[in-house]
Amino acid sequence: MSILAGVRAVLLDMDGTLVDSDGAVDRAWRAWAAASGVPAEALTADLRGYPGPSTIRRLLPHLPEAELARSAEALLDLECTDVDGVVAAPGAGELLAVLAARRLPWAVVTGAGRRLARARLAAAGIVPPLLVSLDDVAVSKPDPECYLKAAAEIGVVPGECLVVEDSAPGVAAARAAGIPVAALRGLGGDVPIADLGELAIRLRAVDGPGA
Repeated sequence: MSILAGVRAVLLDMDGTLVDSDGAVDRAWRAWAAASGVPAEALTADLRGYPGPSTIRRLLPHLPEAELARSAEALLDLECTDVDGVVAAPGAGELLAVLAARRLPWAVVTGAGRRLARARLAAAGIVPPLLVSLDDVAVSKPDPECYLKAAAEIGVVPGECLVVEDSAPGVAAARAAGIPVAALRGLGGDVPIADLGELAIRLRAVDGPGA
C-alpha cells in the first residue's frame, strides 16, 4: 500500500506551505533587521522555519533576555500588520477540496504564534478546523511536539497522518514524530511535491481510508 493510501489526516505547515507569505515575511524581517542594526545579508535561507524569537537569538546571541522579548514583540507587530500579498498557496484550494471530499481531517501546525497565524490565515481566506501554533507547545519545530499534539487532538495515530512541509526544521519535526512527509522546495521527504495541487491530484487518485 502506498503512503498516501494509508493517510487518515493531513497536517499542514502554514508559511510557505498552505499560505504564500514569502513577500510579507521578507519585508517584516528586513524592516526588523534595519531597525535592529542587523545587516540584511545575515537573513539567510537556513533561518527559514524557526520561530521569530529563536531566529533573533541566533542573529543577536548576546542580546539580554528583556531586550530579546521587546525585539520579538516589535517583529511580531510588523508581521501582523503587514499581510499585503498574503494569499493561499498554489493548489491550496484544490487540496482542501480533496480533503473535504475524502472526509480527511486536517490541521494547520505552525511555528508562528496564534496571533500571527490567525492574521495570515485570515488574509489568505483559510479557516482551519484545528490550529496548533507556537503558543500551544513547549518546544517548536524541529521538536515533534506540535505534530504529535495535532495528531492526538484529531484522534489519529501519527503514522497514519501526512505532514506537508517546506522547511528543514518542519521535516525534521515530522520525522521525529514518526509521520511521513510530503515536502516542498526540493526537500525530498517521503512524498516530494512541486505544489499542493500535485498533492491534491495524487490524493484523489489513491484508494485508502479516506476514500
